[in-house]
Amino acid sequence: MLSLYHDANTPVHAVPAGVKVLVLAVAGTALFFVPSIVWVGVALAVVLGLYAVARIPWRTTGRQVLGLAPFLVLIVVAQVIFSDWHTAVLVGERLLTLVLLANLVTLTTRTSAMVETIERALGPLRPLGVHPERVGLLVAMTIRFIPVIRDQAELVRSAQRARGIERSTVFLVPLLIRTLRMADGVGEALDARGLD
Repeated sequence: MLSLYHDANTPVHAVPAGVKVLVLAVAGTALFFVPSIVWVGVALAVVLGLYAVARIPWRTTGRQVLGLAPFLVLIVVAQVIFSDWHTAVLVGERLLTLVLLANLVTLTTRTSAMVETIERALGPLRPLGVHPERVGLLVAMTIRFIPVIRDQAELVRSAQRARGIERSTVFLVPLLIRTLRMADGVGEALDARGLD
């Protein structure tokens, strides 16, 4: 399993995980109450500035934006059709800002720090039957498996290209099978270690 963490010694990396998650939650809520394209654009510029301060390579940022681009275009086009251009631009800016901010938190926060923060936050809910350690494990596995699944998708694409299939509608089936096999293996490993 791989981590999405980008190691560097910057002020953004030094901010505690809890503060980053809190800022993400507040920004995610606040952006939906800002009706101005200009102010949301300023927020997007601030996030991009934080990428520069965190010394995240622009290639990494570009890959994230390119991965989001098809969904973003689809959502913006739908907003233009069913609403108006102002709403479409605003929605597109908000989504791009939030995804980049969430990725920045992931890139500048160690998975262990994120898990510890979540476990501490959920600690008071233990009497209600919440198991913070299990939630923390779930979050860690989710974060770490994102690049693994992306690599599996690349392997499936490469295998299809090698067979002369450039565009296939059955791309998801082999990817799903590979992912489920990997999940079974991880589940067996967790069972062997006594984690239900």
